[in-house]
Amino acid sequence: MTTPLFSIALAALLSTLSLLSILFRVSPLSSPIQAIPAFYVSLFLSVSTVMTLLALACWMYLPFLKDTKRTKLSIALREGILFGLCSTTLFILLLLNVLNIWVGLLTGVVFVLIEVAMLS
Repeated sequence: MTTPLFSIALAALLSTLSLLSILFRVSPLSSPIQAIPAFYVSLFLSVSTVMTLLALACWMYLPFLKDTKRTKLSIALREGILFGLCSTTLFILLLLNVLNIWVGLLTGVVFVLIEVAMLS
């Protein structure tokens, strides 16, 4: 039986390879109906899994936090998913040509406030 940490690390590896293969092998000009959604799905998966691993590494080395490993993993998973949603939202807004500095900052602030509300 595999541990959740190994499963997340394997998912991060596979989703990053998927994102790289979509970036280098799929042309959005020849088939935009398949290429653009595949890019956004693989972007969300790779960003959320990599950020989950980074957040878990940060939470494990905080000396004042006395939670269990399962609690730290659930917090890191939530943070990774929120960061993946935020980055995918920003890329979609960039595709729609409505992204400017204020929209990007407000989007980031909304996701940070959601995380702060869930931590308290």
